[in-house]
Amino acid sequence: MPTPNLLLHPVRMRILQTLVGGGELTTAQLRERLPDVSPATMYRQVGTLTEAGVLEVSSEKRVRGTVERSYRVRQGEALVDQDTRAAMTKEDHRQAFTVFTGALMADFDRYLTRDDTEPAREGVLYRQGAVWLTDEEFAELVAELEDVVARRTGHSPGDGRVRHLVSLVVVPDKGGGGTDGEG
Repeated sequence: MPTPNLLLHPVRMRILQTLVGGGELTTAQLRERLPDVSPATMYRQVGTLTEAGVLEVSSEKRVRGTVERSYRVRQGEALVDQDTRAAMTKEDHRQAFTVFTGALMADFDRYLTRDDTEPAREGVLYRQGAVWLTDEEFAELVAELEDVVARRTGHSPGDGRVRHLVSLVVVPDKGGGGTDGEG
């Protein structure tokens, strides 16, 4: 299983977010989608992810005397599992969350800078809600959310499908919102 440092590196996370659900892309196509990443950095980080088994070469073709490779994410290798998360320190979690939110903000900014975006019509949603749950109810909620997203990650482009990024953050609100229901 990959380490958090491997997956939660700012450029590597952006590469993964670009490829997840996006099928296969070459490094040139990745550079088109992430124009602020230098070619050398892109090649180095794609190489690191491939060497670690998070990306795999899905196809190769000869282009002007060189080999052009297309890459795809190995979904099972692109996650930080529960055991690894449990071993992370608070500072590891702080750093991981900072990288995650930075990548999320970059994705949203890229979306908004396009001339053809219509956030209201396209269903852009960002919201926060509070729920009071037992440990068992919380575990059920997390499993349900993961299942809902997982059921749809197998869809492929075409047939009018538009790629949507679904991001989820779950944080306990210890001591931050009302009573615990007793009283």
